[in-house]
Amino acid sequence: MASIYLEDFFSRAFLGSLASSLVPAVGPLLLAAAATVVLTPAVMLLARRVGAVAVPGGRHIHLSLTPKLGGWALYLAFAAAVAWSLGVRDWRIVGLLSVCGFATLIFTYDDRFQMPPWTKLGIETGLALLAIFGFGMKIGFFTLPGGHVVELGLLAYPLTLLWLVGMQNTINLLDGIDGLAAGVVGIVAVVLAVAAISKQDESEVIAAAALAGCCFGFLIFNFHPAKIFMGDSGSHFLGLALGLLSILGVAKVAVGLALAVPILALAVPIADTAWAIIRRRRQGRAISHADSRHIHHQLLDFGMSQRQACLIFYGATAILGALGLMIFGHKRILAVVVVMILVCLSTVAGERLQDVRRLVPVPGFRRLLPAPEPE
Repeated sequence: MASIYLEDFFSRAFLGSLASSLVPAVGPLLLAAAATVVLTPAVMLLARRVGAVAVPGGRHIHLSLTPKLGGWALYLAFAAAVAWSLGVRDWRIVGLLSVCGFATLIFTYDDRFQMPPWTKLGIETGLALLAIFGFGMKIGFFTLPGGHVVELGLLAYPLTLLWLVGMQNTINLLDGIDGLAAGVVGIVAVVLAVAAISKQDESEVIAAAALAGCCFGFLIFNFHPAKIFMGDSGSHFLGLALGLLSILGVAKVAVGLALAVPILALAVPIADTAWAIIRRRRQGRAISHADSRHIHHQLLDFGMSQRQACLIFYGATAILGALGLMIFGHKRILAVVVVMILVCLSTVAGERLQDVRRLVPVPGFRRLLPAPEPE
């Protein structure tokens, strides 16, 4: 069966169809990436001038003053790419850009001054309510196996509220080491773009591609060692963008595909967030009480570098996202899953082998491996 999928995937007909479907996404992706690269140095300078910098110490693992406000470079690049490609005639796109813009603006205050946790939760809730009641973005129904549609009625409002607030917090908590949140969100955005291609929803394809582009462009400055952090302005923008893009897909396809694919792709950070809530409640601490027991922190304690921990998350996100697409009808993705698993395993093995060089006291073995590059 796998060989059939591999042969089908690499067939000229399929590759030609895939290439033509991806054409609308190429421009927004490249434009968003280029705009992010241009805007980020200016944002770094602005952040230093206004004092929006992350100070080393405490739970923070960075070693020098690092500017924040990276959310502005991300949002402005995303908005420019989407507006240039789609205009602002589509009310859904107006809602997406408006709500994400408000999130970036409001949480800029938190990047400069610390907001109390419950204030942040109130703002997250307000942004979700703006999307629901101001722009009509909600999860209105579920589709059961067999094509039966179940209207949610009034339950649509709390369910959508929970989804949007949850996505904001998931990405915010994920932003714990250099390059992690931007890379994971970029990969999930690519997954959403592929899912949107099957629905022939050009608006969502373009918006998802622009989101991926700004994330990948930001990684040039945010991958370890990071020159800038996205801050809460960036993590809340990315969380809302992912949540709203998923909801946009509900209007065109079964809710199972529109929501299950990003949920599966984000399974690791979502599970990490859920366990953090349970862990803190069991210990009698407030849910908002920060700690250093997230999965990415555990990987660092295991002896991995920040880059290696990011690669683990990137690989898991890509594999789970591809599996989600495969489960919901993209059977050709099986070939991609196999290739990604092999690449991920070989990359991590190579990274770990460099560490073995430091530990094995065998001169001949040490000479076989090149010296690891300093981080």
